[in-house]
Amino acid sequence: MEIRRAPDAWVTIGGWLFQRRSWLPLPIVVALIAITWRESHLLWVTRLAGPALVAVGEGLRMWAVRHIGVISRTRSGRTGPLVDSGPFHLVRNPLYIGNVAIWLGFTLAAGLLWLAPVVLLVLAFEYHAIVRWEETLLDGRMGAEYRTYLGDVPRWIPSWDRLGQAFSSSASYPWGATFFSERGTLIAIVAGALLLTAKAFLLS
Repeated sequence: MEIRRAPDAWVTIGGWLFQRRSWLPLPIVVALIAITWRESHLLWVTRLAGPALVAVGEGLRMWAVRHIGVISRTRSGRTGPLVDSGPFHLVRNPLYIGNVAIWLGFTLAAGLLWLAPVVLLVLAFEYHAIVRWEETLLDGRMGAEYRTYLGDVPRWIPSWDRLGQAFSSSASYPWGATFFSERGTLIAIVAGALLLTAKAFLLS
């Protein structure tokens, strides 16, 4: 008789957060708009570094979506085939890494350098829990194939010696389908940029 162990706290929390991950950044959005105290002596640095970091994060997301497709948008436990090409050949969670870069970029663009470590810690907690839940789900559904992938590809720190293979692997989706799948994030980025621009204008 097989004995099933209850999931640990990370997995339980991660499953709950996964279903609500579109709304999790709302406190960060409120903070970026509502907090007006800024580190003015570094404002020009953050105003340059912020948009650059947002662009890097979204570039990573676009690259990942070209390989994984619309499955990245699901709110259910539905899973597609194992993807180990493109950025998924370097690191297991490029979409979440891209998200972290985008939110840190907006935090810097808002001139709130002191808030960046707080944002990083909050997102690290949320994504670590979600990833633990996803890994448990995928391990149960894919078995040995997925466990091999876990052993070959790191969770968060890219394996740079695999960079050449990652760039040479063919994408599964054309750019048109990629942009369509990623339209929600792109719209959110434009909206965020407009809100921060309006905030800077009102404070000037």
